[in-house]
Amino acid sequence: MRDRRAQLARIDRVRGVQVRLARAAEADAQARAASETALTQRIAQLAAAIAPAPSAGAGFTLAASAHYRDKLQQSAHAAKARVAAAEARVADAAQATRAATRDQKAVEKLRARADADAALAAIRALEGAPAARRPVRHDPC
Repeated sequence: MRDRRAQLARIDRVRGVQVRLARAAEADAQARAASETALTQRIAQLAAAIAPAPSAGAGFTLAASAHYRDKLQQSAHAAKARVAAAEARVADAAQATRAATRDQKAVEKLRARADADAALAAIRALEGAPAARRPVRHDPC
């Protein structure tokens, strides 16, 4: 019984580490997703800033701004793909965290059950033990 409790304690420690690692991975994935979202918003702001404006200048500026808008549009599409991938990684990390937490709780329940069984075994052992007698004291005769 003692070996089983020690084994469950080791498993509990390992599962605890796994839960902490899963939570850290989830937080990292969320930070990356937020970073990709911020990049997408920044690209959208840049594209809005390069929008054509009426001017008396030559067509070179219009062609240059069209070229940059095209490049920004390509960057925006790539950023949207990265955001989608980052959100998928967040979902996977959240699911891994839930699974690790579920495993951790199962091990904790097993440890609690083992402790309760050990307590019951100790109580039964005490119930089955012979009654302690007080030693008979004889007065000096």
